[in-house]
Amino acid sequence: MIITNLETVPGKSITRHYGLVQGNTIRAKHVGRDLMAGLKNIFGGELKGYTELLSESRQEATDRMIQQAHSLGANAVLNVRYSTSSITQGAAELYAYGTAVTVE
Repeated sequence: MIITNLETVPGKSITRHYGLVQGNTIRAKHVGRDLMAGLKNIFGGELKGYTELLSESRQEATDRMIQQAHSLGANAVLNVRYSTSSITQGAAELYAYGTAVTVE
């Protein structure tokens, strides 16, 4: 499966268009991560717990988007974008979306 944020795949032509595919996940913060983040806010530095949480969330949303594209028969997802939104205090959604196509 080809995944790209470009509108085309260089050197390939689009032979079929399936439309929008998407994947999302909603994750809540972990109390242990919050404690460490509070300390980092005092002393400064990367909030590694949150970095890992967002990285895992991004991968899960991407995997779900790819599954949907695969189920349609696509072999590529173009123009991939990510979005985040707050659902409630302590929980956020990560949303991945793109255009499913077949390229040759």
